[in-house]
Amino acid sequence: MSRDEQLKERWESVVKILSDKFTDGDELDLDGIIYLIGIQELGKFKQTFKKDEKVNLMHIAICRLLEPYGYYEFEYFDNDGWPHYKVKEQLPLLKAGEQAVLMKEAVVNYFLEKELID
Repeated sequence: MSRDEQLKERWESVVKILSDKFTDGDELDLDGIIYLIGIQELGKFKQTFKKDEKVNLMHIAICRLLEPYGYYEFEYFDNDGWPHYKVKEQLPLLKAGEQAVLMKEAVVNYFLEKELID
């Protein structure tokens, strides 16, 4: 199986598992999955978030997802328990489609690490 086919299968598996668990029949998109990862990384599951906090949750997720690629490094948790990352290397300029592939690959790797998929 090619690398692209394997990524596609694993991505579809992540989408199905998370959509079945967190939606009423709707399929989660990439942004929705990134948001869920942000909540997972923050560890505050029963909290309601304001709009700016939702943006921050997505930022946390993106930093965590791209950390293994060398773009971010975890720094510390603040007094409210929010993780902070520092930029280690600027992201390359990517087209929208290339960004989506990178993020899907990072999400798949995250869930491989968490042993949600294999």
